[in-house]
Amino acid sequence: MSSGQPKRIGNILAELMARRGYARVQSGGACAEAWNTAAGEAVAACTRATLIRRGVLEVLVSNSMMVQEIGFQKPALLKRLADLLPDENIRDLKLRVGPIT
Repeated sequence: MSSGQPKRIGNILAELMARRGYARVQSGGACAEAWNTAAGEAVAACTRATLIRRGVLEVLVSNSMMVQEIGFQKPALLKRLADLLPDENIRDLKLRVGPIT
């Protein structure tokens, strides 16, 4: 604090939220919705988008056959995601087999 003036509470909270990644958590719903739209009904039923980390969207997939299918569709999915979430700069998908709850 070079000016010696107190900071506004709104500015302090905004900095804290940005540092801790709380704004990212709130955008998780938009990420999941965009994934479901981009993937389509059949793929979305077997998957769940979890988070975006460094431009990589992590997706849980119900089985290894679906992982392979999504791999074939990857370029088209990335293009649709870029159109739906331009501010996220999604450049890759990380697919993991796991429970879809």
